[in-house]
Amino acid sequence: MESSIQNFIAFMHETKNTSANTEMSYRRDLMKVARFLEARGISCLKSIKEQDLKDYIKDLSDQNFKAATISRNIASIKAFFHYLKAEGIVDKDISLTLHAPRIEKKAPEIMSQDEIDSLLSQPSGDTPKEVRDKAMLELLYATGIRVTELITLKVSDVNMSNGTIVLKDARKTRTVPFGKPARDALTRYLDGTREAMLEDKSSDVLFANCSGQTMSRQGFWKLIKMYSKKAGIEADITPHTLRHSFAAHLVENGADLKSVQEMLGHSDISTTQVYANMNQNHLREVYSKSFPRG
Repeated sequence: MESSIQNFIAFMHETKNTSANTEMSYRRDLMKVARFLEARGISCLKSIKEQDLKDYIKDLSDQNFKAATISRNIASIKAFFHYLKAEGIVDKDISLTLHAPRIEKKAPEIMSQDEIDSLLSQPSGDTPKEVRDKAMLELLYATGIRVTELITLKVSDVNMSNGTIVLKDARKTRTVPFGKPARDALTRYLDGTREAMLEDKSSDVLFANCSGQTMSRQGFWKLIKMYSKKAGIEADITPHTLRHSFAAHLVENGADLKSVQEMLGHSDISTTQVYANMNQNHLREVYSKSFPRG
């Protein structure tokens, strides 16, 4: 089964231009299914029954996996068996009877402007690490980009003269502006600090870690946890919290949804709509507390 999983991932990469993260997710999910089936003595794809897949999903539920995790596993299984049927490897797509659990959509966690200001002010020293950290945090909040986009930025993706970054993936290219605080922090970082940190001086990578290599997701995750703790922020702050905060603050200050959608890189504006809904709820709360006839 493992070789079929590898072939499936290669197929998705070549035909769907899937990202490395998506492919990693497929591999992880499907290898877990394979191990479950092997424990049942099932190694041949054609021997897998609908009930085997249902039992696997029940097993995930019994282990108290979240609905979102179970839904992702089901999506991986469905994509895999759709491929197997299309390629003639199996006679029937037995994943069709699998149904994803209902996921309760929670409003994204948003930081207040005071919390943002406190977080961004933490790296205030002159050490190369703090100069770099300041530039990364300022740019992340100023643009709302994903952490993977941040750590894979190239110097050539940054236009300092007009204050924009260019982000490219397999489907599209988008340009996102950033303001003076991020520009000032980047200017300071690029003025000798970056080159001093890089092991390979010819590299085009924008942000290097303390070993001179490309910053990892885990490395930046630890960085933001450390500074949020120093700032006295009790909430569990992640890189994505800054992305949510960027979008919510834009909408709250009058930005139109279409522009926010383009900056975030959302393919569907309904994904961006959540920030407008949050803003309406906030206005309603202010109205009920403040208006004498509310």
